[in-house]
Amino acid sequence: MRDIPFHQLRDRASTGLEIRRFVAGDDVPRDEADTLGAHRDDHYIFFVIEEGMASLMIDFHELKFGASSLYYILPGQVHHRIRNEIGYGWFIAIDSLLIAPDYRNVFESQLVLQQPFMLNEVQFRQCTDLLALMQEKYLEEKPGPFYLQVVHSLVQSFVGIAACCFSGFCNSQFALSRPVQLAQEFKKLLANNIRQVKSPSAYASMLHVSETYLNEALKKVTGLSVSYWIQQEVLLEAKRLLYYSEMNVKEIAHTLGYTDHTYFSRLFKKTEGTTPLLFRTHYRK
Repeated sequence: MRDIPFHQLRDRASTGLEIRRFVAGDDVPRDEADTLGAHRDDHYIFFVIEEGMASLMIDFHELKFGASSLYYILPGQVHHRIRNEIGYGWFIAIDSLLIAPDYRNVFESQLVLQQPFMLNEVQFRQCTDLLALMQEKYLEEKPGPFYLQVVHSLVQSFVGIAACCFSGFCNSQFALSRPVQLAQEFKKLLANNIRQVKSPSAYASMLHVSETYLNEALKKVTGLSVSYWIQQEVLLEAKRLLYYSEMNVKEIAHTLGYTDHTYFSRLFKKTEGTTPLLFRTHYRK
């Protein structure tokens, strides 16, 4: 395997949805056991933990989930399950096309790793009741008229509830401000283009603003510059490939758009304090 596995929902489901309830001690599905258990998806994943504890590794951060928690994974984020021996709840994979743009803006609005949301009693009941109904409809042996429309309507309802929960994480002071909108748009562009585009002026051009204004907006919202976020995204992608793929350093450098792999190695060491190979060795112990 030369790169991080990229799972497509259409390979497993023709309805744009996969839903299952997992219980304590469930085995990790075979397709999640590749490459140290890590992979990317082309779709959103949501978890609702009912009882106990579970944990995931999301881009080098271990996140723990307790009872009544809600969490989502964005398309493209590298993740793998660490354990769920003492937890149970719901797993829902949803095609991005089924998630309305307003909802996607909520989920993709944070420039740092999204955190679990603790559901209150009403929210928890609404989510679990809706998911149980969604699963029942999804698994119908003899789907009737409007089967897909009904299933997708239930998906929309669940995603809407989730978006309402996570919208509360947004800083209301900047909720409708131009800098926040620009920061969100920049984040989406960065995630989709980092292997090819690393110039602040290029991203500013894509967003139809000046480089100075884009930099001011990012500093106002995050306290950090455009160059910082570009560098962090490059390094994150490099660490993903070093840890999860079998590419050598030269191949990784070329994949990330660096023709000179020695320059890439120097950049990595200067920022991370270690060489790419030592980083791989350390994290694969």
